[in-house]
Amino acid sequence: MNRFYQPDIAKTLTLSEDESRHAVKVLRLAEGDLIEVVDGQGMCYIVRITLAHPKRCSVEVVEATAAPNYWGHRIVLAVAPTKHMDRLEWAVEKCTEMGIDRFIPLHGHNSERTTLKTERLVRVMVAAMKQSLGACLPQCDEMTSVMQVIKTPFDGQRFIAYCDAMLPREQRKSLAREFKPDTDVQVLIGPEGDFSPQEVEAALAAGFIPVTLGESRLRTETAAVMACATIHTVDQMK
Repeated sequence: MNRFYQPDIAKTLTLSEDESRHAVKVLRLAEGDLIEVVDGQGMCYIVRITLAHPKRCSVEVVEATAAPNYWGHRIVLAVAPTKHMDRLEWAVEKCTEMGIDRFIPLHGHNSERTTLKTERLVRVMVAAMKQSLGACLPQCDEMTSVMQVIKTPFDGQRFIAYCDAMLPREQRKSLAREFKPDTDVQVLIGPEGDFSPQEVEAALAAGFIPVTLGESRLRTETAAVMACATIHTVDQMK
C-alpha cells in the first residue's frame, strides 16, 4: 500500500499539494483507493480517497494505528555539515532509515559550512521515513554551535567522536562497547577538520565520553552513519 505524509491528516483529511499530485498524477490513484498516511508523530492511518484532486486529495479515515519508534529510546545525532550538501543529505537519509529522533547540524571552529537551510534536509527525512515504513519524523534543528550543544543538558549518554591525531587519543573508547542498550544517547560528529582542542576539552569537562568508531579514518557523513548503525546494532544484541 502506498504511504504518504501529512502532519495534520486527522484534522484536515486532505493531502498537501505535493502529496496530492503524487497520488493522483503520478500513481493514478482514484476515488475508493486505500492508502496509508503517517503524521510524523507516531500515528499511521489507513484512509480511503474520497476526492482524487491533484491539488487537494481528500480522504476519510478507515483505521488509525499507533506506530511509535521501535527502538524505545532517544537517539540524537549532532553532525557538522559537510562542504558538499549531497554528502550530508545522504547521511541524513540513511540515518533516518535506520532510525534517529533528532538531528542537530553543528557549527564548530573548523566547520567548512557556516550556514544551512534545513528545508531540504526535512524533505530528505520525509522521503526516508516513508521509504522505511516509519511513522515518526525526526526533529531537524537549525545550525547550532558545538559549544551550545555541549552546554545544553541531556539526560542520557553523551559521546564525542573524533580521529585527529593531535587530539587526546588515549582517552577514546569504543562506541560499541560504551553505549548501553535502551539508553537515551547523543553523539557528536565533527567536520572534515575535526573538532578543535578547545571543543574537545569543553565536551570532556561536560561529561562527554570520547569515542572511536574504528581504526579507519572516516568521512564526516560516514562517521554519522557508522555511529547510528552501531547504536542500533548494540540495541539488537542486548
